[in-house]
This record gives sequence, structure tokens and C-alpha cells, in this order.
Amino acid sequence: MENIFADRINDVPKSFIREILKVTVQPDVISFAGGLPNRDFFPVKEIRESCCRVLDESGKDALQYSTTEGYEPLREFVSKRYADKGINISPDEILITNGSQQGLDLMAKSVLNEGENVIIERPGYLGAIQSLSIYKANFKTVDLENDGPCISDVKKAIESNPKLFYAVPNFQNPSGITWSDSKRREVADVLSPSKTVLIEDDPYGELRFIGKPQESMKKYLEKNTVLLGSFSKIFAPSFRLGWIAAPKSIFEKVIVAKQAADLHTNYFSQRVLFDYLRNNDIDKHISTILAVYRKQREAMVNAIKKYFPEEVEFTEPEGGMFLWVKLPRHINSLELFDIAIKDKVAFVPGDPFYPSNPDKFTMRLNFSCVDEATITEGIERLAGAIKSVM
Repeated sequence: MENIFADRINDVPKSFIREILKVTVQPDVISFAGGLPNRDFFPVKEIRESCCRVLDESGKDALQYSTTEGYEPLREFVSKRYADKGINISPDEILITNGSQQGLDLMAKSVLNEGENVIIERPGYLGAIQSLSIYKANFKTVDLENDGPCISDVKKAIESNPKLFYAVPNFQNPSGITWSDSKRREVADVLSPSKTVLIEDDPYGELRFIGKPQESMKKYLEKNTVLLGSFSKIFAPSFRLGWIAAPKSIFEKVIVAKQAADLHTNYFSQRVLFDYLRNNDIDKHISTILAVYRKQREAMVNAIKKYFPEEVEFTEPEGGMFLWVKLPRHINSLELFDIAIKDKVAFVPGDPFYPSNPDKFTMRLNFSCVDEATITEGIERLAGAIKSVM
């Protein structure tokens, strides 16, 4: 049956992480592989109450088809959230999507032709590499430094007239790196004379537990920035609710792409989410999550400093869910994974975070869904695996 498939799907690999997670389901495996929020903080009781209220008060409406743009009060909530950060985005420029991943897919579907250039961070978000590969994007990578993208790389990449620049400026997946304000201004200065659209994906921006937040790229590059956001990390990922905020000229085309894909995002879930937001303090909920994530991050950083060989380098993020590890150049992370899994500890090798020429001596660790004692035990096991290779 292989001859029936389109070229666009034949060249796109399965999600490397989804395949790894199949290996980590055993209860005795300590997994730093997933990018999962901590399930202990899903507001189960409050969601149950919201479901009942929505069904009792407006069940017939909530179970009907709805508009493509999404539930207006929910879009107004997102708009106000931006306004509180000094960003002026009308509810009419916000589309509720099936997670921010769909927002990226709709943008690529609306903008990209086969073979057109797209800038992406190196390392970059695996889901974006997979999504953009469907549309046969030609990737132009820019190396990530400790405070954001290498500006000389950005200047070189922009010479290729790329359609898009996809980036995760806050607590990037996989590296945990956050762009500094100076890097944001420099990137905006490079992009402003061009027609390149910057897609700022911000699923982790609310998860800052150290330091002060940076300005959105929308502040520096207002007309050429599209924002992606998500409720998955601060509410519940299974709802698959996110949004795309785009200028009107782009928004209208994205609406058409959305209608062709699925008409509209799950309306009942939108109503339940808004009821939850109306009846609960989301900022208090986020604060509870952050207090625990900070401790988990500290546990991982301290354990790495204690157990890993000195030659190993790693990032120390101020928020988010990940940190990035650079191994000595003779330790291939794919080979290390096979050794570590025998010691019942898992991580994600760096390979899939590069569209080409992967750095095989890197790996991503997630700290958000494992308790502090287990993190320490898992890092000690992983250190043993590293030392056995050395």
C-alpha cells in the first residue's frame, strides 16, 4: 500500500518522543522524557463542577455547532490577559485552536509553499519541525546561545527571504533557554525591514518561577508577529485548547484553513474552560504549580551538580519544564539512552530536535512530572550510565 501515500507524509518521521514514551510506561522506569504537566495539579473537582454548570445552565447551546473563531467570552479572556501585559490584541484577532500545535499547522498551511524557507532555532521544538516538514519547508537554522539566537545566524538566514521564523522565546523546548530583552530587540531590528513573519510560540510563558518576565516579541515587531498560546500547561492538556493571535490580513486566511480542517474547536470544552476561568482564580492555580516546579527544577539542577561528571554542561532555566544537557563529545546520547533504560531511567536524546545535522551529544530532561526524591534518584542513575560510557 506504500504507493498510495503523498510525498508530503512519506518524508515526515513519527514523533521520536511519542515512540520513546512507549518504552517508559513501566512503573519502575524514572522518566525525564515526556513534556507532561504535573497531573497532581489538574483541577479535577473544579472541572467537574464546571461541566455540570454548563450542562445545567446552557446544555443545549453548549452541545451545538459553533463559530469557527471560538467562544467569544473565551477570546475576550485571552485578549484581556494580553492587555494586562501591555499587548493590545482584539478578540477579533484571536482564534481558538486545538492546542497551539494546530495554530502552527494552520499558519504553515496558509502561508508556505513547497520549498520555501523557514527559520527555526537550533535545537528547535520537535513538534514544529514535524509540522513544518509536512509542508516541505526548507529549514534555515539559527544556533541558540545562552540568551537567545545567534544574531549573525539570524542576519544570514534572513538573506534567504524566509516566509516564517518560528521560535519559542520563553523557556524554549528543548533547551529551557529564554531570549534576553536585548536579543529580542536585535532580532526585531533584523526582521523589521523584511516580510518574514515571526511566529512566537509561548506555551511556557506563564511558568516563570525565577526572575522577571521579558517583553513579548509583539512589542518589538508588532505588525509581523503572530502569537500562539495554550491552556495545556496551566489548565489541562487533554482539553487541547489553545489559540492563535494574528493581524487581520493573516487571520482571515487562517480562518479559511481552520474551516477546511475541522469547522471549529470543541465547543463544549471551550464553554467548560471559560466557566472554570470565571469561577476560579487561575493565577492562584498557576502559583501553586510554580511553587512545585521550582522545587523540582532545583532538585534536578542540584542533583546534576552533585552526580554528573564536570565535563557535562547544562542549562539552568528560570521557568518552563525542561533543561538541556551537552555531553562530552565522545558520548552519543542515542547510545547512552540504550544504557540508561537498562538502569530504568529515560530521557530524550538530542537528535530529533534538529531538522538536519543533529548534535548527537545532547539530551533533554523534563522535571515537571517527577517528585524531588525521584528526580534525585533518576539523575544519580543517569550519572552512573554516563560514567560507565566515559
